[in-house]
Amino acid sequence: MIVVAGAVLAGILPLVTESNYFIGIGVSACIFTVAAVALNLVYGFTGLLSFAQLGFWGIGGYATSLTVMTFGGNFWMGLVWAAVINAAVALAVGYPTLRTNRHAFVIVTLAFALLVTLIARDWVDLTRGPLGIPGLPAPSLFGFAFRTTASFYYIAWAFAVLAIGFLYALCSSRIGRTLIAIKQNEPLVRAQGISPMPYKLAAFAIGAAVTGMAGGIYAFHLKIIDPLFLDFYYMQAFLIMVIIGGAGSFWGVVAAGIVMSALPEVLRFSNELRMIIYGVILLVAMLAMPDGVAGWMRERKLMRMRAALR
Repeated sequence: MIVVAGAVLAGILPLVTESNYFIGIGVSACIFTVAAVALNLVYGFTGLLSFAQLGFWGIGGYATSLTVMTFGGNFWMGLVWAAVINAAVALAVGYPTLRTNRHAFVIVTLAFALLVTLIARDWVDLTRGPLGIPGLPAPSLFGFAFRTTASFYYIAWAFAVLAIGFLYALCSSRIGRTLIAIKQNEPLVRAQGISPMPYKLAAFAIGAAVTGMAGGIYAFHLKIIDPLFLDFYYMQAFLIMVIIGGAGSFWGVVAAGIVMSALPEVLRFSNELRMIIYGVILLVAMLAMPDGVAGWMRERKLMRMRAALR
């Protein structure tokens, strides 16, 4: 009930305020939270630290933009292509990479993200290089154009509700429990007659597809895409949300995604010290809650239970 109430309250944000600034923060919070939850599926549940999510984010943004601006499609078709292309690329990259050890996987995914950045910058005939693709048109549905920030918010909000709902169903299912088992003790999972490879590959592909769609929506929110869309800031933001929320904790990461998306804007009262204060908050949070918010809450609950038994 709390989750449903939270989703409904988020849905009425444009009715509460007419400020494009605050609604824009809401759009970013919706999209960044989905990307963080997708990373949590790969890293928190499966135990695979993947920097490839940054590459998938960029591919999704470019695939959606090029579908509309170059290939004559619409925004919704672009999102489908973003998901399909990312899933296919994830399968192609993940199949050989997941056969290596976890350290090699991290290095390969980082190299993949850097490769996507180079392609975005240097394949000028397709991406227009550093000039980027400006003037992305407002999406439309049944003749209604989502031209304003308030109307576009509902695209981000609906996507967040659907994506988070889908990922929660997946993570709370038998598949999610199997992924956690693979993360905790892969040899034991193999001993039970379960092959970890299909599960890890599926998680990697699903995370890539969802992240790509999030990137596509965010590009149309910005109304431009260029190589800066692949700035490491985005990967850093998604990873911070997962770590602060607690890797492997679903709702902890959702809560952290919302809070950490808004925090940099809250700190704008001091532009000169904003990022320093932000860094101090992150440092204190990690020292006080090394297992994230979810881990801290579990510890508090155990302490209360132990105190009650005494």
